[in-house]
Amino acid sequence: MEDLAVRGRKARQMIIDEGLPPEVRTAIEQSYETVFGGRQVAVAVRSSATAEDLPTASFAGQQESFLNVVGKHGVADAVLKCLASVFTDRAITYRVHNKFDHMAVKGAVVVQLMVRSDLSSSGVAFTLDPDTGFRDVVVITGSYGLGESVVGGKVDPDEVQVFKTLLDSAEDPIIRRRIGRKQTSIVYSTDGSAGRTKTLQTNETDQLKPCFTDQDAKQIAKWCVDIEKHYTSLHKHDTPMDIEWAKDGITGELFIVQARPETVRAREKKDSLTQTVVSELGNTLIEGTAVGCDAAAGKVRVIEDLKDIATMKKGEILVADITDPDWVPAIRMASAVVTNRGGRTCHAAIVSRELGVPCIVGTKEATSLLKTGESYTVDCTNGNCGRIHEGLAKIEHTVIDTASLPRTKTKIQLILGDPDAALAHSNLPVDGVGLVRQEFVVANHIGIHPNAVLFPEKVTSEAAKLIEERARNDKSPKDFFVRKLSEGIGTIAASFYPRPIIVRLGDFKSNEYCRLVGGEGFEPSEENPMIGLRGASRYLHPDFKEAFNLECEALAHVRNKMGFKNVQLMVPFCRTTTEADGVLKALEDNGLKQGEDDLKVWVMCELPSNVLAIDEFAARFDGFSIGSNDLTQLILGVDRDSGDLASVFDEENSAVKTAISQAIAGAKRNNRLVGLCGQAPSDKPDFARFLVSQGIDSISLTPDSVIKVIRTVAAAEEEERESSKLELERNILKTIKEEKDALTTLIV
Repeated sequence: MEDLAVRGRKARQMIIDEGLPPEVRTAIEQSYETVFGGRQVAVAVRSSATAEDLPTASFAGQQESFLNVVGKHGVADAVLKCLASVFTDRAITYRVHNKFDHMAVKGAVVVQLMVRSDLSSSGVAFTLDPDTGFRDVVVITGSYGLGESVVGGKVDPDEVQVFKTLLDSAEDPIIRRRIGRKQTSIVYSTDGSAGRTKTLQTNETDQLKPCFTDQDAKQIAKWCVDIEKHYTSLHKHDTPMDIEWAKDGITGELFIVQARPETVRAREKKDSLTQTVVSELGNTLIEGTAVGCDAAAGKVRVIEDLKDIATMKKGEILVADITDPDWVPAIRMASAVVTNRGGRTCHAAIVSRELGVPCIVGTKEATSLLKTGESYTVDCTNGNCGRIHEGLAKIEHTVIDTASLPRTKTKIQLILGDPDAALAHSNLPVDGVGLVRQEFVVANHIGIHPNAVLFPEKVTSEAAKLIEERARNDKSPKDFFVRKLSEGIGTIAASFYPRPIIVRLGDFKSNEYCRLVGGEGFEPSEENPMIGLRGASRYLHPDFKEAFNLECEALAHVRNKMGFKNVQLMVPFCRTTTEADGVLKALEDNGLKQGEDDLKVWVMCELPSNVLAIDEFAARFDGFSIGSNDLTQLILGVDRDSGDLASVFDEENSAVKTAISQAIAGAKRNNRLVGLCGQAPSDKPDFARFLVSQGIDSISLTPDSVIKVIRTVAAAEEEERESSKLELERNILKTIKEEKDALTTLIV
């Protein structure tokens, strides 16, 4: 690296010393005078190159750009510096890595009128999710001031995700909003000299506010979709784009200032699926924003100053406050990258993706908590949340050709409760989501008891302070709850659109609700919460009816405002048909009328009463989902949470299987779909075969089990077909024999 620095410096200096040819300098200066009528106007002098922004290599930030350049002489000088920057250390490294001839690359410069985003905001947008490759969203990040704050990873930006498919038809196509810390902003310096900007600290009030509006996000998203369509048409193939935007603080206008092809996810094979499994994890030390879906383990190298990157050794985990393009040589040697600051569209993130290096940004304190020479594991396999663990974990990679997987008659669906992971799982070969655990969304993305946002006067001062802090960017805690739940469900719905997702209404038990912020003041103390106030009984209880209405408001928003008609509902733990009628009425009162806009309402079949009265329940619901865990618990009288009785809990017990058989037969008798949600088909191949033999319509599983169960179910279906074929042949032979015997008797 030291040798590289010497050579790069000499190459750049040769160009600077030679200077621009006089006729070129004169042409630039005359153009500046002509375009701006002699006025001293600020421009951006931005570099490009003939080998930059290619479909296979982005060369992001490899050459220099200069902002707030004023005056014809300043512009000419900046152009020369841009041309010299073809030989920055990072650009040389990048060309070597991508096998480009140094002398075949030509420098280019564009001069643009400065958008006064120093008085407003700017950022980056991708026309896909850059970490999972999910194609149906526009991911927009932004911060105050000039765009270098976001691109350079100097801040944790705001982020909004807009669903492309419903952008023109839905009232609210935004599926995700996140407020970043936006620590600093880059603005014009007061002296106005060429290329001069300065960095200001963002005050706490502005940090807590979004730097662009929902309306801005929708406009940017529409432009991004148009740009993507243009380049897709131009290149004759799907071309996701990486786009920079800016908002003028004087006029309020939005601008697109750059567009280039996205170069990482666009190159991935659509039929290839890589699964990374991380096990034997040590304690979690830090969390941040995950970049990519991979993991790495190794020794850490903390580098706090660019001059120290020569100490970096191949295979180490690079830990820094931020990185900019000058850090590329070090990133290329790293097994993973961790930064204190930055968002998913910053330089460290973009380069890490392109080099296939797991990266976690925005950790706040990685440089102070992680120690050089110590071993850690960087895990980006859990959706947007990246985690750094102590020690070296076990990391396994499996590449699956999904096109070669067998096709099954039985629908394979997912069990999900984490919206952060939904986009990553959207490419699994499944028929949608058979069970969205709504209570998991509440627990992990809201963390507040619904009654606590409805009746804040009844919570402790400590809980009230925490609720106020989490809801600070919404009109009220109630609005916060509805928005976060809507976005959580909406993200899952978008991930699998138009495939159906079945959202189970909240099914926390009282002891679980009690753990939410403010929950202790609203929940009863029950001896056995597992068979206590849960499911349908809770929705109709006078103390919790308004909390249920709050959940319904969020679900109605997802279907009616966000446009996700693929969302279906499911009622858990419904003991009686009287409860069923009450819940269906409550849903209708909250804008969720069964049958309207093709809204289907399912019921969990997890109680003996559901099985024994299945004809009555079938008259009220559109389908059944057998909950094997609760059904086993209640058929065998075993508390499924009891470690002492774990050996007795068995879904393959004959009594449980008889109940499941009766449930499937009852659903079929009433022309209702029936599926099963549970772990048993994943762990027990014989149980999966049993379900297939009974004619189950669908099986819902956790994502890690999908591939294995697809193969098991396909084999079971083939066995059923062979068995049916043999049975048919036997019946035909039997019929022939009977007719032959009858004919013989007649003749005699």
